[in-house]
Amino acid sequence: MTTMTEASVREFKMPDVGEGLTEAEILKWYVQPGDTVTDGQVVCEVETAKAAVELPIPYDGVVRELHFPEGTTVDVGMTIIAVDVAGGTAPVAEAPAAQPEAPAAPAEEPEPERSGRQPVLVGYGVAQTSTKRRPRKGAEGARQEPAAQALQSELNGHGPAVAAGHGPAAVATTPPRPLAKPPVRKLAKDLGVDLATVTPTGPDGIITREDVHAAAAPVAEPAAQAAPAAPVAAPATTAAPPATYDTARETRIPVKGVRKATAAAMVGSAFTAPHVTEFVTVDVTRTMKLVEELKEDKEFAGLRVNPLLLISKALLVAIKRNPDVNASWDEANQEIVQKHYVNLGIAAATPRGLIVPNIKDAHAKTLPQLAESLGELVSTAREGKTTPAAMQGGTVTITNVGVFGVDTGTPILNPGESAILAVGAIKLQPWVHKGKVKPRQVTTLALSFDHRLVDGELGSKVLADVAAILEQPKRLITWA
Repeated sequence: MTTMTEASVREFKMPDVGEGLTEAEILKWYVQPGDTVTDGQVVCEVETAKAAVELPIPYDGVVRELHFPEGTTVDVGMTIIAVDVAGGTAPVAEAPAAQPEAPAAPAEEPEPERSGRQPVLVGYGVAQTSTKRRPRKGAEGARQEPAAQALQSELNGHGPAVAAGHGPAAVATTPPRPLAKPPVRKLAKDLGVDLATVTPTGPDGIITREDVHAAAAPVAEPAAQAAPAAPVAAPATTAAPPATYDTARETRIPVKGVRKATAAAMVGSAFTAPHVTEFVTVDVTRTMKLVEELKEDKEFAGLRVNPLLLISKALLVAIKRNPDVNASWDEANQEIVQKHYVNLGIAAATPRGLIVPNIKDAHAKTLPQLAESLGELVSTAREGKTTPAAMQGGTVTITNVGVFGVDTGTPILNPGESAILAVGAIKLQPWVHKGKVKPRQVTTLALSFDHRLVDGELGSKVLADVAAILEQPKRLITWA
């Protein structure tokens, strides 16, 4: 009876909902143990380094257990929910007693699913190859005896030493590489913990964050025990813990999710691509008049018409006139990749941090189509529903700092892109117009570009073209 019950339990693992993501935070559970679920039903919302995503369950059955509470950051591939596909409610009550034997389940569970990919989320699934790799994850057994390790590697055909290009004879003297996700390896490095000394407790012998923290705790104890030999050193022991702070006057917010990814991306971009920023101040009075006229045009009925629409179109026309600016740098192959399409990124501030979704093939859209795409992009971002796919593949970006009353800035490139245009606040300023000083609508534009791809002449031409169009918007017709 017990065997049948355990066989009916399916373990749903955290999928890679983006491309190459390693972890995600569980924001909210929509189900609880005992609830009935159906194939395709959304069971939780998670936040990755790129966006908030809802996860559907690929099984029919009854929720048996939620492995992690809300607010927990979970590595991709770890089990997050167990579902009894037999549909009975009795196994729910028995679940606590069965949990101590759970570590063996993940290795055996995928057997019925090996005939194909599991439909975990929007085209992402666990391929057959992922289950075939699991025999090499027997890290605990690999550490017991060299002879046993050699035998296991020979039977599996791909033990750690064999995969590294060593023959069976070398297995006995080659230590296995500890199994751990990249974030866990970084944590171990930061804490000074040798992963080879850590006892894994995760599924299939994977080292978890808790394992690293547990291994780090005893490291400090010998130093603390040695301190009593020198009474003067006692105060140093008490200074070892992290510095405290006044909770009434300070608040510490963990950096994770979108904000963490943005920080890493900006640092990587700033210290990888040599940035150059150029500025121009321009009279956009005619553009502002055109915006008001378009709002009354029946072709734009129901669409959002604002200065950003015409600025976006101006940048697209400038790129058409200077196509070499629309490129990316391939470091691995030492090549410049010229793009014959424009995926126009629009920087958007959200409660979860800054995101940059992009409008695919923006260069091919008419002005009404561009207005519709901009409206959808902004509303989706505000609702927190932007998908990872919407933030991939951008070529150039616009950031509108003017909405915050800021005149200009020096924007940092979105990683992988060649240029980013910052638009400052549009406001009345004294301006020489037709030989007289008059109040005119004026703004400052700033264009940052990757100097490996774009030299000063090309960058200047692009910025000058954008400014010229906004000064005389009829150029949208004559230059298009």
